[in-house]
Amino acid sequence: MSAAVNRRVTVVTAVHGPSARFLPEAYASLCAQRLPDGWEWRWVVQEDGTSDEVRPHVPDDARVSFRQGRRGGPGVARTIALARAEGPYVKVLDADDQLTPGALARDLAVLEAHPTVGWTTCRVLDLLPDGSTAGFPGDPDDGPIERGTVLDHWKRNDFLAPVHPASLCVRRELLTALGGWMALPASEDTGLLLALDAVSRGWFSAETGLLYRKWEGQVTGRAAHLDPAERTARTAVAEARARALAAFGWTYPPAGAAATTSTP
Repeated sequence: MSAAVNRRVTVVTAVHGPSARFLPEAYASLCAQRLPDGWEWRWVVQEDGTSDEVRPHVPDDARVSFRQGRRGGPGVARTIALARAEGPYVKVLDADDQLTPGALARDLAVLEAHPTVGWTTCRVLDLLPDGSTAGFPGDPDDGPIERGTVLDHWKRNDFLAPVHPASLCVRRELLTALGGWMALPASEDTGLLLALDAVSRGWFSAETGLLYRKWEGQVTGRAAHLDPAERTARTAVAEARARALAAFGWTYPPAGAAATTSTP
């Protein structure tokens, strides 16, 4: 890996036709990021499908890579996009969301300073149709999230995670080792979050880092997303994966490497 690529964060975005119109706002929020000296970002945009609706909204910028592929849902689109990811870190940015100023720099600061932290999340605000924002109650304290914390909270709170998976920034080698996002019709990002929690420590930044758009076309607002039979199946397989990973005893970083690194 070249010196330049070694100081690069890849931002991965899955997009489909209805959400494509929000790409310029996501791009503007990315352009507003100020990274530490020597660092750069690249934006990997992957369409879930092969329509003619998305490409016109993709910015003409050498830092932006756009590809299309057969439909499989956002988890499949993000995972196939990893083929174009370079650098040590991958940041998630959904097509309809926006980063807040400083979000990427805060992620990098934590992951660079704390080698035993595998992933970061942050405070998220809902971005409502009228432009106002609304927060979530019960955010954890700023700082490290110990292994198993997310799964425990998720089980005790009707499958609601204490942190938002749409705000993830993760070490690329850890993300690929876990196989990317889960092969689920929804909650694929929560499944990844639970897997990360099973094998590595995380970090929560109490400063708002993401505006999560609420709009009529989003996948999580559809009736199918709330189907009780599907929800039961999704949560069961996500939990089973996380518990199996924890039981196997594989951790990130590996035990030998962890002994030589500092902890927060």
